[in-house]
Amino acid sequence: MRPFLSLKDLQFEWQGRTGFALSVPELSVAEGEKLFLLGESGSGKSTLLSLICGIITADAGHVQIDGTDLGALRPAARDAFRADHIGVIFQMFNLLPYASPLENILLPLSFAKLRRQRVENPKEEALRLTSALGLAPELVEQADTRELSIGQQQRVAAARALLGRPRLIVADEPTSALDATAQAAFLDVLMTQTQAAGATLIMVSHDERLAQAFDRCLDLSEIAEVTRTSPRAMGGPL
Repeated sequence: MRPFLSLKDLQFEWQGRTGFALSVPELSVAEGEKLFLLGESGSGKSTLLSLICGIITADAGHVQIDGTDLGALRPAARDAFRADHIGVIFQMFNLLPYASPLENILLPLSFAKLRRQRVENPKEEALRLTSALGLAPELVEQADTRELSIGQQQRVAAARALLGRPRLIVADEPTSALDATAQAAFLDVLMTQTQAAGATLIMVSHDERLAQAFDRCLDLSEIAEVTRTSPRAMGGPL
């Protein structure tokens, strides 16, 4: 059976002063699988997720999602593919500061035709997701995103990624700013939504306690090799 996500002979190096290179000989993820990748800071986990999402492209090798080779797509087509098929929870959230939380959550549907078609009432679905994540409707609809706490921003970013039931959810340290109660609620919503959509989930974290909720756990060092040529490098995300 063909894997839903396949990485083969992947090579990437940050250009400039970073002195950082990532190599992934092979990784396969089945459709609907929930994969937990354990990695410490600097282990290459953010770079790997950026390659999987097509935010950056490999110098060599292949990233295939449901048979589509991301490296073979032109930049505009790759961006469109990501918008339609991948929900990303970024480590830095990437929220628009002058928009409301609700506007941030709905934004991907402006670019993702397929995700938009899956949602009958986008606002209602956004409020349902944020309520499950512990955010009050009045906060989501009326607050300035800049007024939210870090934990609240993280939950808004999660709702944005889940809206429209993308086929692949990629999460980069999504629970790092949450307390134990909010963390448990977040994982419950994440698992419930991915299960309901039949989506594939890839999450990276340094917190190995979270691994028990997933189908499979891999240490990043098992699948990837990181090379540093300059110990003083201060470049792209690791």
